[in-house]
Amino acid sequence: MESTPTPELTAREDLVANLKHLVGDTEQLLKRASHSAGQDYDSALQGAAQQLRRAKAEFLRIEEDAIFHAKHAAHVTDRAVHEHPYAAMGVAAGIGFLLGLLISRR
Repeated sequence: MESTPTPELTAREDLVANLKHLVGDTEQLLKRASHSAGQDYDSALQGAAQQLRRAKAEFLRIEEDAIFHAKHAAHVTDRAVHEHPYAAMGVAAGIGFLLGLLISRR
């Protein structure tokens, strides 16, 4: 059964691709800098700077998305706990019990 990629997964894949591209451009910049100077160096430097700006913007966008989703999850959890407090306590006790079992086995 094939699952559809989530927006977060797609954003992560895009970020990884951008970072790989950035690393490749930076490697090219270093190679060009060691072999030549002048116009090629300036062009490569501008390309690498542009890739760094794109990567930074992508990091900021992903950070904002993560913050939004975390706040939304916290709000939904808070509402569920207030609507069903005894069920929440039961779930918390069950998780605590299972964690206790796992820790005691070590």
